[in-house]
Amino acid sequence: MAKEKAKRRILHTNVIVIGLGRFGSSLARELVRTGHEVLGVDTDEKLVQQMAQELTHTVKADCTDEAVLSELGIQEFDAAVVAIGADIEASILTTSLLLQLGVPNVWAKANSKSHGRILEQLGAHHVVFPEYEMGKRVAHMVSGESLDYVPIDNDFVMIKSKVPESFHNKNLAELKIRTNYEVTVVAVTKGDGKYAPAFPETVLESGDQIVVAGQVEPLNKFCRVI
Repeated sequence: MAKEKAKRRILHTNVIVIGLGRFGSSLARELVRTGHEVLGVDTDEKLVQQMAQELTHTVKADCTDEAVLSELGIQEFDAAVVAIGADIEASILTTSLLLQLGVPNVWAKANSKSHGRILEQLGAHHVVFPEYEMGKRVAHMVSGESLDYVPIDNDFVMIKSKVPESFHNKNLAELKIRTNYEVTVVAVTKGDGKYAPAFPETVLESGDQIVVAGQVEPLNKFCRVI
C-alpha cells in the first residue's frame, strides 16, 4: 500500500489548480489530457463555469481561507499549482497555506523576480515565471537563432534548429560539434517529423532539424555560427 501511494505521488495523479486564468486553464487542460484528475478552483464564477466540462471537478472558492482548503480535502492531493495572476497577496497566502497543510508538491506562478523570491522563501517546491520564460523563448525564435528555445535550468537550455548547409551529408562524429562548440546534439528529426536519438554515426541532411543542449553562452555562440 505504501509503495502504491508513493507511486501515485510521483505521477501526481490528483492535482489541484488554483487560479483558472489563461495560464491556469491551459495547464489544467493539459494535465487532464495526460491522464491526471484535476480540480480547478477560482473565485470567478464565470471562469469556473467555462472549465466545468473540461476538468474532473471545478469549484468556486477562496483558497486564501484555510478552512476552505480543508473542506476541499487538500491533504488528498498529490500536487498543487498556484496559478493566481495579478493578486500577489492571494498567491503568497495560498502558497503558504498549502505548504502548512502538507501538500507534497507545490508549484507556484510568479509575476516578478521579487514575487518569485518570496515564494521560494516560503518553501514552494517549484516557482515558475511563465511570462518571462515565454518572452525569452519567443525572442530567440523571432531573432532567427532557433526554431524553439526551452530553458531547462538557469544556465542550461535546449534549442531546435535547422541543419546548416555546412553540416549537410556529414555525420556527427565528423562534425565534432561537442568538441568545437561545447554543446551536444541530442536528437534529430527527418522529414517525417519524428525525433530519433542522435549518435556519432547519424548523418545530417538538408531538411533535418536538430535538438541541441548546452549551457547558455556556448549555445548562443553555436546559434550565431549556424
